[in-house]
Formats: sequence, structure tokens, C-alpha cells
Amino acid sequence: MRILLAEDNSQLRRVIVAALKTSQYIVDAVTNGQEAVDHAKQHPYDVMILDIMMPVKDGLEALREIRAAGDRTYVIMLTALSEIDDKVNGLDAGADDYLTKPFSLKELLARLRSLERRFDSLDEDVLKFGNITLDGNEQVLKSENSISLSSKESRLLQYLILNAGKELSSQTLLNQTWDDDDEHADNEDVWINVPYFRQKLQAVNANVTLAGPKGGPYQLIEREKPNA
Repeated sequence: MRILLAEDNSQLRRVIVAALKTSQYIVDAVTNGQEAVDHAKQHPYDVMILDIMMPVKDGLEALREIRAAGDRTYVIMLTALSEIDDKVNGLDAGADDYLTKPFSLKELLARLRSLERRFDSLDEDVLKFGNITLDGNEQVLKSENSISLSSKESRLLQYLILNAGKELSSQTLLNQTWDDDDEHADNEDVWINVPYFRQKLQAVNANVTLAGPKGGPYQLIEREKPNA
């Protein structure tokens, strides 16, 4: 699981990063809200942990900007504020959960393990991007018409939509889309599936495409409208 941590307190940041890495999480750590926004635009994350009180741009401002860009990543807010209104403001800004400082690292890690179990067992029912709709339950891609997807294609499209516009490496797609029992799968397998996936997008007259050369990175983008 890849995590973005935004915390301006250097000592606390080091402690959290050390705990997350010990638990085998991949961590990108930044020191202010603007850096969090910039990283969220450039990289796919499974979880973002944002402190509220940060310089340049506070956590609430950063979160609102991240959500306004369409990013649906699960967000945990860190706050030293204990007032109910402050927690409500965080949730209203788009946070999914919060921890009040001082908090136990064991509690944070327990919440992340719980999220991992949820991610493994729960898929988004319906996702939209451009003029396409993915019905995850039925594994159907819809636009001007519809077409069935394999379970792997459905997982791939789900991940691409949730990270639309971001450049994703072959290894990232492999890790997120291929089953654990596909132990021999490699980046070449990703490339083999890309043309078939593009054909299905074309088949429903989608105005989006999976851009990128062999070997990646790949990016789900909307096609530019032709000039009138």
C-alpha cells in the first residue's frame, strides 16, 4: 500500500514514516499542504494522511483542492484540535477519517490494516470518467453502447478511473490489477493486455483512451474534441 504523509513536525514525521516502513508500506513524506497537493496530482496513493495545521497551505485547504481535482483517495486527517466543529470541518472537506493528536501509532497501523482488508474485498460499484461508466458488479463498460469486461479488465479500469490523469507505471498496474496467484506475470503481460483494453474503449465509442508507449507509463485521459 502506498501512502502520502503530510506532516510539518519533523520529529513526528520521522516516527510515523519509520513505523509505516516497518509495516512494509511505501511512504512519500512531505512537509506542507502545497507539497501534498502536488504529490497527489503526480502519484497514485491508496491512503493520504494529512495534518491540518501546516504551513503554506493547511490540511483542509489541501484536501479541498485534492477533492476538487476528482481524487477519491482515502484520507485520514491528523489534528491537535479536539473541538467537534474542527472534526466536522475536516469531514465536510472530504476526509474519510481523523486521528486526534497525540495518537497511538498502534491505532494508526490498525486502521491501515483494516483499510487493506476493505480494499481487498470491496470494489466501487459504479465509476464514471469522461463519457464512460464502469459497473463493477456486472463488469460492464458503458458509453454509447456497452461491452463486457473480464475481471482483470474491470479491476484495471477501476484503478485507472480512480487515478485518471496520473502517469502509472507498468509495475504499478501489475501490482494493483493482477492476482497474487499470477506469480509469473510481468510488465510484458501488462503491455499484451493494453491493445485489447484500448479496443474495448473504442468499441463503446469512449471519449477516453489509455495513453502510453510499450513499457509505460500509462495514463487514462479524455480525448481532445476535434475542432469544428
